[in-house]
Amino acid sequence: MDAVLEELKAGIRKFRTDVYPENKDTYVKAASEPQKPHALIVTCADSRIDPELITQSQPGDIFVTRNVGNLVPAYGEMLGGVSAVIEYAVSALKVQHVVICGHSDCGAMKGLLHPEGLEKLPTVKSWLTNAQAALSVANSLASKDDRQSDLLRQLTEENVLLQLQHLRTHPSVAGAMAREELTISGWVYDIGKGEVRISEDGGRAFVPVTIESKGK
Repeated sequence: MDAVLEELKAGIRKFRTDVYPENKDTYVKAASEPQKPHALIVTCADSRIDPELITQSQPGDIFVTRNVGNLVPAYGEMLGGVSAVIEYAVSALKVQHVVICGHSDCGAMKGLLHPEGLEKLPTVKSWLTNAQAALSVANSLASKDDRQSDLLRQLTEENVLLQLQHLRTHPSVAGAMAREELTISGWVYDIGKGEVRISEDGGRAFVPVTIESKGK
């Protein structure tokens, strides 16, 4: 017996018996209408990241693509799945916002800091060249007193900012932004704290999304 498959089947059964019945109208509506997501979220393949849960989105609300390190190759350098998703989301689905979402404790960022650990992962090593400039910036901003955790946090932020720069090189994105039909932002999700910090309007600072008082 495949224990992992059985665990997945158990999850499907729970979805069918508990989750689906309570949300049947939402799923039926989603299946009967063309998708119209309002945002594209480019995030990491890390299994601890759940964009729908973090944003409390319903089926059809967000278009999501995931890869190691939440990277967006500059247009023309590595045309492939990520580029196709961006083009489709912006030009066909007409999303109004694109998010690049990094996260704490990112294995890809750790790999950049310790490339010796990537020797047996040549494909990953090649893919992470799309974040090399972020490593250079993080190293240039680091001080001798910085801890490894400080450097990792800085690199994670710089990587998100770099990928936003790459995102702007995609023709579909550049055109939509010029027409003021699209905005973009960079996020860093802290897994342990449940906190999301956002860089918007072209700024470098990542500002936490505050929790509003229930009395308001």
